[in-house]
Amino acid sequence: MREVDLTTFAAAHADGATVIDVREPVEYLGGHVPGARCVPLGHLAASLPQVPREGTVYVICAGGNRSQVGAEVLERAGITARSVAGGTSAWIRSGRPVTEGSRP
Repeated sequence: MREVDLTTFAAAHADGATVIDVREPVEYLGGHVPGARCVPLGHLAASLPQVPREGTVYVICAGGNRSQVGAEVLERAGITARSVAGGTSAWIRSGRPVTEGSRP
């Protein structure tokens, strides 16, 4: 599993990359990267059939710890995945757009 910095992630996001937010729904509803799909870490393994197999999947959480575990789960399933360093907190601090609400 590899980790990417926020700049690399932002470029991939702008190009339409798949983003999975592994935080809990209440965290997700409070603010998330636009277009990110909420799949709590505890449900990720069961959701593998819905995860795209093409391209790189970017996994994000609040600060980077859960996303590392999530990216490892995806990698073990044969999916190319990257954890986003700094997570949603770093995304917000950088002034990038955030979506609030939008039920997972």
